[in-house]
Amino acid sequence: MASTNTTACHSGEVGLPTRSPLIGWLAVSSVTLGIFSIVTTEILPIGLLTTIGSSFAISDGMAGLMITMPGLLAAISAPVVTVATAHIDRRLMLCVFMLLLAMANLLAAAAPDYRLVLVSRVIVGIVIGGFWSIGAGLAERLVPAASVGRATSVIFSAVPLGSVLGVPAGTFIGDLAGWRTAFVVMGALTVGVLAMLLLVMPSLPPNRTTRLSVLGSMLKSVHTRFALLLTFLAVLAHFGTYTYVTPFLEQVTDASSQLITVSLLVYGAAGIVGNFLGGVVVTRYPRATFGLAAGLIATVTLLLPILGRWQIGAVALLIVWGVAYGAVPVSSRTWFAKATPDAPEAASVLFTASFQMTISLGAVAGGVIVDRASPSTVMTLGGLVAMVMVVAAWAHFARRLTWPDNT
Repeated sequence: MASTNTTACHSGEVGLPTRSPLIGWLAVSSVTLGIFSIVTTEILPIGLLTTIGSSFAISDGMAGLMITMPGLLAAISAPVVTVATAHIDRRLMLCVFMLLLAMANLLAAAAPDYRLVLVSRVIVGIVIGGFWSIGAGLAERLVPAASVGRATSVIFSAVPLGSVLGVPAGTFIGDLAGWRTAFVVMGALTVGVLAMLLLVMPSLPPNRTTRLSVLGSMLKSVHTRFALLLTFLAVLAHFGTYTYVTPFLEQVTDASSQLITVSLLVYGAAGIVGNFLGGVVVTRYPRATFGLAAGLIATVTLLLPILGRWQIGAVALLIVWGVAYGAVPVSSRTWFAKATPDAPEAASVLFTASFQMTISLGAVAGGVIVDRASPSTVMTLGGLVAMVMVVAAWAHFARRLTWPDNT
């Protein structure tokens, strides 16, 4: 692995001012809630896909652009914002991004046509890349050194929690009061997070930066390239299929809107379980954990066109799917962290950019397939992609590659 300058790899998160530990943990909580709001907003349209599409008289594939746009913009903004905001107070940037997110949600709720909805999703993408790249490395400036690891875990937990709760929560609110109300609720939540940031987040002037040269040098590592490959395949398989799970349940399972809501809530609960199970074992067994998660996703998506015709079969498979995907973000993050232990913020940028870019590609690829074929075809092809990821994880093990930190 190419050597990197640790000083250049952080965003200036050194030197902890003397303050109450409670205030520090409240600041950590505000960052966590910010990321939770962002992730939930990003995937909120999945459960509302057909409803939003019908209101604007567009196809399911075209509606899938609501997932594609944020992922694409986030992948671009993650490295760009990290470098461009190197000399701006982190507290100010976090607040600006939360304000933008609130505006984006309210714009989507009030949009008279689909073009404005897509404009709001572009804003969401910029916020995702910017807030995550800055917020992920702040723990060491907010809490004492002994608590940094725990605080970082709390911040990262917002990703799987938002991922598994966002869709069922949005679907539930949409069924009760309409899809526009779901975006209004997210806008209100984001305003609350902004207020919390203003109240508890201390001034955080940056004093060190992540440079593009550091990101480039990381790509010379075989471990980083494997992390990129595995993340690409796993996330492509998941979001290429899960983005269109609502049309599948409607058309193939013939499920009612109430059953779809319940199914997605059950999926979300299973995802939380998967997140914690994955977090427990992934540090010791990163290859096995990531490979098993992808293998379960492959099994579920390949079986859905067969067993998903019956409601009990669809619900059972969604439970397994939730557990499997719950372990994916923490597995991907762990791979990047192990690949570049001396560059934690740069690893966070690559994790964010690769994850978000693949969400975008998965959603658009699934949209093309679902418009030209069927939701069942999307599930089958996604399962095959997940199987390729399992093979890639096995190849990393077969090459007997050791991590840079020898763990």
